Amino acid sequence: MTSLSLFPQWESIHKSLDPFTVGFDDILNQMQEVSKTVAKNIPSYPPYNIKQVKDNKYVIEMAVAGFAKTDIEVTLDGNKLVIKGSTKDEELPENYIFKGIAGRNFERSFTLADKIEIKDAEIANGMLKIWLENMVKMNGHRKIAVKSKDESKESKDE
Repeated sequence: MTSLSLFPQWESIHKSLDPFTVGFDDILNQMQEVSKTVAKNIPSYPPYNIKQVKDNKYVIEMAVAGFAKTDIEVTLDGNKLVIKGSTKDEELPENYIFKGIAGRNFERSFTLADKIEIKDAEIANGMLKIWLENMVKMNGHRKIAVKSKDESKESKDE
């Protein structure tokens, strides 16, 4: 089986960023883990969209035709958004000539950044929508005051 990687030269990318970044180790490691997970699990059912609706707001749309609200479970496990759909196993009535609408169980997960909050989830017309918001505030440009060693010591002691 051929493996897919979003970052084929991960070690060289990580090392090249080290002299210029502080505190990004966890984020870079999370990206590496997501890359590994994506390479292993590329499911196609159910189909979904991820849309950016504003600068810091997103919606995941998932086609869940045939599933009732009670058949869908949405959970947050750490930084993983997990969506499960389960249907009751029913025998096919004999009058089906063709059954092309999938009604099989599924589990789909998405890795969310630490600052992403789930705002709402709704199902309507066979579409599950999960609304997300990035809670990172963009403060813009800010000047940092430079203090002498004595001033710094005094402010740390307080």
